[in-house]
Amino acid sequence: MTRNLSVFLTLAFTQITGWGVVGVLPVLASSIAVDLHFALPTAFLGTAVMFATMGLVAPVIGRGFERFGAKRVMAAGAALIGIGLASLSVTKSLPIYLTAWGALGIAGAMFLTTAAYVYLADFAEERARGLIGSLMLVTGLAGSVFWPLTAYLEHIVGWRATIQIYAGGMIMIIMPLVLLGIPEVKSIHRKQEVERRTAQRGNTFWFLVSAIALNSFVTFGMEAIGIELFRVLGADPAWAVGVASFLGVLKVCGRLIDLLGGKRWDALSTGIVAGAMIPAGLLILLAFGATTGSLLACLLLFGIGSGAFAVARATMPLVFYKKAEYAAAMSAIALPMNLTSAMAAPILSGLLTESGAPATLTLLVICSGAALFLLLKLGSLRKQELTSTATT
Repeated sequence: MTRNLSVFLTLAFTQITGWGVVGVLPVLASSIAVDLHFALPTAFLGTAVMFATMGLVAPVIGRGFERFGAKRVMAAGAALIGIGLASLSVTKSLPIYLTAWGALGIAGAMFLTTAAYVYLADFAEERARGLIGSLMLVTGLAGSVFWPLTAYLEHIVGWRATIQIYAGGMIMIIMPLVLLGIPEVKSIHRKQEVERRTAQRGNTFWFLVSAIALNSFVTFGMEAIGIELFRVLGADPAWAVGVASFLGVLKVCGRLIDLLGGKRWDALSTGIVAGAMIPAGLLILLAFGATTGSLLACLLLFGIGSGAFAVARATMPLVFYKKAEYAAAMSAIALPMNLTSAMAAPILSGLLTESGAPATLTLLVICSGAALFLLLKLGSLRKQELTSTATT
């Protein structure tokens, strides 16, 4: 038990730090755009490049986990995040800027989220599911911890020095912590061939992929532009950072609610309820503007809803596919999810710059509403399947 706790705390600290240091654009994008003479949407292309690269290299990195073990790959990924951040901190041109974000994408595939889950699957085996859920819960704090810290450091030393501090931390603290703080484990090689029924691409698959992709566009996009959106709506910079950071805390609450009640309802039920809360919160903000009451209502509904949906997103395939097909289903879902996440920041920041907050919120409401419609269709399909099974 103590050993599990030690490993969990090490992974929690390193994952929060990893996501925190690569998630700096919501705070630093404006300063970077001004300094490098970019438009704001161009600055947010960094996030797009990172997520797209993460999705594209994931299959290759997955083979690396099996060959070298998750611990070694994670340590190398931590070092590469440091190198990528160091390169980003000295960039003076768009090609180098985007190349640095591409390196962060490769490093992210090696270090962030999936790597930690693979390690826990090898380390904890039968206890892995609970530890993975708990890790997903605490990593939602990354923005809440690092956005205020990043804003403070930028105010004191500027954006370049802030990123250099983070680069040094990844190389001198996080990489050694991974190497020394968690034990070496043998990879679990699953040699049986899994029948990839997801290749049939039926309605269930496409509804599931589309719902997850649309919601990822909304939640990742809101995370990327939330601070700028609140500024445009009239909040001063410090208040905007605080509001966006509080949103991260509420996401953790949403994940906790799903984690505690997960045995009482399935992931699709969570997805439908959470999928309804997200557009409801955005619609309130669109209809009533940035009043104190509407902001609070939006934060509660959107924050808790997006947090709960983050957990449902990882487990909804289990409602429709056997456990042996889970990896194949998630692999098929990963690329469109990463690509929509990659497109979210530049599209939404461009719309925010050119058309303002109402148009941006309208697009978010439409996308999240479409996702809810697809989730409801999935619910109908599941009822039909259950009825058909009961009558045969």
